[in-house]
Parts: sequence; C-alpha cells; structure tokens
Amino acid sequence: MPTPSWPTETSDEVAWLGIAELGRRFRRREVSPVELTRSLLARIERLQPHCHAFLRLTPELALTQAAEAEAELATGKDRGPLHGVPYALKDIADVAGVPTTCHSKILAGHAAPQDADIVKRLHEAGAVLIGKTALHEFATGGPAFDLPWLPARNPWDLSRHPGGSSSGSAAALAAGLIPAAVGTDTGGSIRNPATCCGLIGLKPTYGLVSAKGVFPLSPTLDHVGPMTRTVEDNALLLQAMTGGPPFYLGMYAGIRDLRIGVVEHFHPDDGNVDAPMMQAFEDAVKLLRSMGAAVGVAHLAPLAEWATCGSTIQQFEQYAVHEKWLASRPQDYCALSRAKLSAGANLSRVDYEQALEKRRQLRAALEAVMRDFDALVSLSGFHLPAPIEDADAVARTYVRHARMPFNVSGTPAIAVPTGFSKEGLPLGMQICAKAYDESMLYRIAWAYCEEAGAAVSWSARRPPLE
Repeated sequence: MPTPSWPTETSDEVAWLGIAELGRRFRRREVSPVELTRSLLARIERLQPHCHAFLRLTPELALTQAAEAEAELATGKDRGPLHGVPYALKDIADVAGVPTTCHSKILAGHAAPQDADIVKRLHEAGAVLIGKTALHEFATGGPAFDLPWLPARNPWDLSRHPGGSSSGSAAALAAGLIPAAVGTDTGGSIRNPATCCGLIGLKPTYGLVSAKGVFPLSPTLDHVGPMTRTVEDNALLLQAMTGGPPFYLGMYAGIRDLRIGVVEHFHPDDGNVDAPMMQAFEDAVKLLRSMGAAVGVAHLAPLAEWATCGSTIQQFEQYAVHEKWLASRPQDYCALSRAKLSAGANLSRVDYEQALEKRRQLRAALEAVMRDFDALVSLSGFHLPAPIEDADAVARTYVRHARMPFNVSGTPAIAVPTGFSKEGLPLGMQICAKAYDESMLYRIAWAYCEEAGAAVSWSARRPPLE
C-alpha cells in the first residue's frame, strides 16, 4: 500500500486546534505541518493589523522547521507532542540571528548571538517558531503609544487591554493565530493576560524553566512559562520547555478529597472587585466543592505585605539592570516604563535586604499553611479588561490583583477561565500549589475546566475578530 501523502490545503478552522489535537492529526497525516504553518502565517497577515500581537514574524525559519518536522514524522522519527506544532515567543527571549527588542528602542538593533535555553528546548522538541510577540517595554510599564510599535489589543474587544506584559502572546492565542506561546511572569505577566484573554497561563516554580537567554526584569522574581488555550496543551508545552517528566500524569484523576484552600482575604469586600469577576469566582469555588474537594478557608499574610515586598525587590533589581541606559538614553524609553524603571533609584541596599528577609518570612508562612492543603485558589485579577486608551483604568489593574504573592514565594500558579461577563469579556481565577507540584495544578485545572464546561463552551467560543 502506498504511503499516504500530506494534505496540500489547510482550512482556517484548523487554526483553532491545540497542541494535542494537532499532534494526533499530524500523525494520521490529516494535517500537514508545512501547510498549517503557511495557513497561520496568512491568518496572521490578515488579523495582525487589528490586534498587533506580533513584533516580528520568522516565516523562512518557520517553514524550514515545519518542513523538517514533516519529513521526520513521515519517516517515523517522533520528537514528542510539540513536533511540528507552531509557537510564538515573547520578544524578550533570544533566537540566534534574530533581534530581541524587548519592545524597546534601546535594543532595536540588537541581534541575539545564540538561542535562549527555552528556544533550544523547543527546537529539540520539534516545535516551529512562527514569530516573536509584543510585550510591554522590557516587560514593565504598560500599553504604550509613544513607541514605534503599537501595543497588542484584546481580541475579545479590540478597544480593551489584553493584559501584560505577555500581551502579544495572549492576543495571538486568543485570536487563533497560534496554538502555543511562551510568556514571562515577574509580577503576574503570564496570568494577567491569560485572565484577560480567557486562556490557560502557568507561572511555574521558580527556576523550573531556564531563564538563560531571556532579558531580565527582576532576576529573583522572573519566571518563564507556557500559555495555551487548554489545560492539556499547557501541560504538554511545559514538558517540552523543561525536557522533564510528563506533567499530565495524574491529570485526569479527579479532585475528590483533595484539600483546596480559598484565599478570601485578598479581596476584603465585594466593592473592591468587579462584580462579574467576584461572582464567577464564588461559583467556581462552589463547583469545586460539589466535585468532592474538601474546600476550606486559607489564611495568608495580607495582600499588601506581599505586594510591598515584591514591588520593592522588583524596583531595586530592575533599576540595577537599567541604570546605565536610564542615565544615558532616557528619551529612548516610553514614559510609562521610564517612570517605573526609575523608581528603584529611591531604594537603598538596606531597603532591598529588608525586602529579601521579608520574602523569607512570607515563604515560610506559606509553606506552613500549605501543610494543610493540596492547593489554594484565589482571584487572579480584580477587574475586567480595561479600555486600552484609559491609562488610569489600566494602571489600576496593575496595582490591584492577587498574583504577586506567588512570584514572591516562587511557587507555581496557573490562571484558568471562569467564564465571560455579559459584555463578552473573559473572567478568570488562579490555582496555586506547592513548589514543583505543577502536576497538582494541572489536575485541578483540568477537572474544573471540564466540569465547568470549558471544553464545550469556553474554548469553542471565539472572539468577534472576523
């Protein structure tokens, strides 16, 4: 019997398939990695002017890698779940010979000498790099209109902010431009856009994913992590990013009798949280209880203590990274990031060391609480995606959220959708676990999303871009 040939055409519908389903179709030769890549590049060209998700496409590299993957799969060489799957990379990580701009004029002419560790891992896994995505300048500041590149917009409502700083990665996923993306998270920069765009975004345990070759913002708070449209895809992408064990083992075991703590005091009263976000979170907690989890209340340090500790560490460290450029090239930063990066000039070494000691205390207290729970759940953000041109509204979303505690602790946290507001804007929460227990996060996230109908309604719902 002759070997079946690869399809020569790909429908736009295939753009919405995830890592797991694409892998199955590749291996049955129902979808061609090369034709999929061509189709996605055409789709990006069509929709990029609306959502501004990408800073740079790498079409020649992508088609070369896709052809290599297709040839290998045809001969039975299988590199794993990411083999032949296109992905997007936040433009803060290096790709040899390609500029790493960090969305800034400061690095506009920079070309990376070698691949970041994360790029090497994904190349070894057979993934196909299709382009580099927009972010907030140097992963801080916010959506800026005083740079040569426009900020990414939220595909669910193009007048809204997609969250940040991994804004382009989230916009590309939500718009069906890519099935997988890489982001970074220093104070919530994966979980924020995941929440704003209705996605799955994981901040792994500190150090689990190598940050070598990723431009630093705050080195002791920075995390590199996966962003996808489904929980299963997220686990598959994390496995490829680490080269470690399959994180999806045990994912389908259910959550009966798991001990889940609800962090209620991060939002002291409903007036501080947009009502749809709060209602969706309360409904999610009820659902977890109905699924057999032992749900209780978890008491951590006040959110303000975590936020102050984290912001002090971040401001001191990011100023150290940017001090020379702030002195010699201040005009080349956008106003937002120039102000944020300069804030560390007012901090002393004593302030920083006190914050480091506070972090040790907060970590120890969290570890003590976690002896009684398998995981915690809390809100991720307190507000719906803000109008992108309303600077004050966007700024509020960066000071009022519950993500920084888990950057300070270095423990893993995953953002999952909890539905949509009546205006059609995504809602979400986060689940947090002990260090290196990403498998627990995936277990709870998958069970919740399946029970809540995410596989039927949320992931099937698409933004009104077209």
